[in-house]
Amino acid sequence: MSRLAIVTALLLCLGCSLSKAEEIGAVDTVFKLLGPDHKIVVEAYDDPGVPGVTCYVSRAKTGGIKGALGIAEDTADASIACRQVGAISFPKPLPAQQEIFNERLSLVFKKLRVVRMVDAKRNALVYLTYSDRLVDGSPKNAITAVAVERPIPLQNE
Repeated sequence: MSRLAIVTALLLCLGCSLSKAEEIGAVDTVFKLLGPDHKIVVEAYDDPGVPGVTCYVSRAKTGGIKGALGIAEDTADASIACRQVGAISFPKPLPAQQEIFNERLSLVFKKLRVVRMVDAKRNALVYLTYSDRLVDGSPKNAITAVAVERPIPLQNE
């Protein structure tokens, strides 16, 4: 198998594992003569386990030639705000902690992650965003919470 075929197969596999985000908008932060500008993008992710909750994540997106080719490594800077956007329901009990989204920030090694945690005592859903790498991650993170009016059903562990 040729090197090009291996790289193409790897890229296709990576594309299949990406979560679906809806881009809400973007602003340019640095002009690049060649390729797209560096920017901050705002994306919406509906919580797949809790209909009625959407998380909005803003993050840096690297432009230039590397950004256009999809080989740039985006920074670990991100912010998150999750909100009730409809009637909250629980189709099934939730685990106490669960990764609900991830998106690659570099060709292979770096991912942006969103983890949902249940604060049963305060009846709230807590969402944490951070990035990690194959070897080392970043301590940069952001957190938000959504208060829930009725008891949150938890999985028995």
